[in-house]
Amino acid sequence: MTNAKNNYVLRVACPSIRGVTADISSFLSNRGCNIRDSAQFDDESTGRYFMRITFRSEDGMTLDDLAKNFQPLVEKYKMEHEFFDERAKKKVVLMVSRFGHCLNDLLYRWSIGALPIDIVAVISNHLDFQKVVESHNIPYHLIKVTKENKAEAEAEQMRIVREAGAELIVLARYMQILSDEMCQQMSGRIINIHHSFLPSFKGGSPYKQAFERGVKLIGATSHFVTADLDEGPIIEQDIVRITHAQSPEDYVSLGRDVESQVLSRAIHAYVHGRVFLNGTKTVVFPASPDSYAADPVK
Repeated sequence: MTNAKNNYVLRVACPSIRGVTADISSFLSNRGCNIRDSAQFDDESTGRYFMRITFRSEDGMTLDDLAKNFQPLVEKYKMEHEFFDERAKKKVVLMVSRFGHCLNDLLYRWSIGALPIDIVAVISNHLDFQKVVESHNIPYHLIKVTKENKAEAEAEQMRIVREAGAELIVLARYMQILSDEMCQQMSGRIINIHHSFLPSFKGGSPYKQAFERGVKLIGATSHFVTADLDEGPIIEQDIVRITHAQSPEDYVSLGRDVESQVLSRAIHAYVHGRVFLNGTKTVVFPASPDSYAADPVK
């Protein structure tokens, strides 16, 4: 990071205290940094303050330099914070079972540079997608999961995550419930996707149930994984409208499409540092022009 100009991001979460915005802005200005985009939110219900700033280091200060000099403000405001380079790609492990629409969508977006991540491994409990994954030169790991071997299987999954240096796990329609221990180990670093019919239509055929009940809206929800099944803090949601003339197959097709879009948007927000945990919910800042400019098409 020796370029004269570097594009960096600062994320901050702290108790809501007067002066924090001014102090952060002054800190960056005094060190030759030019703020390009800024978003902040003061949550009166939780007493928490959240801020995301993209800035350019005009004088060539490194992230290490900035982080070291920032420490007095961290202590003053009791901050959780992170500096990172917008160009750095987060390492991600994908997990999938037998529904491949989200996996294939993510592989395509990754391959054209539309999703700024480095997919370092795919883990599955089936062999269905081994060829397509390995055709992208990504390691594919088959780990069967049963009631009897669940602890050993998850230990192997975590070994792969650690050795690959992955910062995020994405459940791209992985149809296994993760243990409380694994959820705690990766707290705030596992993202899931599912249909938004819950709790109404549970089980393996929610779209068929929705068709039989004449549902007019199909949706999808992407959220952080917690020990409470499908109840983690929500990152992204969307819907698509259905008419009486559409078939159960249409429901499935439209549902898979919206699931893929919602999951990719949730990942995009996460890797750009736009998502903050706020108790049982999230703060998600809108994408800035810089965030898309940082994702060049290959």
